[in-house]
Amino acid sequence: MAEKKLYRITFHSQGKIYEIYARKVTDAGLLGFVQVEDLVFGERGGLVVDPSEERIRDEFAGVSKTFLPMQTVIRIDQVDRQGVSKISDGGSSNVSQFPMPVFPSGDGKK
Repeated sequence: MAEKKLYRITFHSQGKIYEIYARKVTDAGLLGFVQVEDLVFGERGGLVVDPSEERIRDEFAGVSKTFLPMQTVIRIDQVDRQGVSKISDGGSSNVSQFPMPVFPSGDGKK
């Protein structure tokens, strides 16, 4: 049986750092976006419930695919095992946003 690939995607949004797991990551066919499909979350059957994973599960409930702007993506890793999806505060992190604007303004000034 072929082993399914698993990716850990780390990105920032509205001052928070998100870490999610997905089975498929591709360019979106839209300039400047990354397409993430088949999001994977931990099993709900256990006695221990992680509030951070519940929060991210609720935020992505009903989402079959999401499109992330490239400049928000911090890192994409192919991993062997799934960890815990989480949202953390980005304020105290050493992660900084990619310098903007990504595209030239086209005003002719050099």
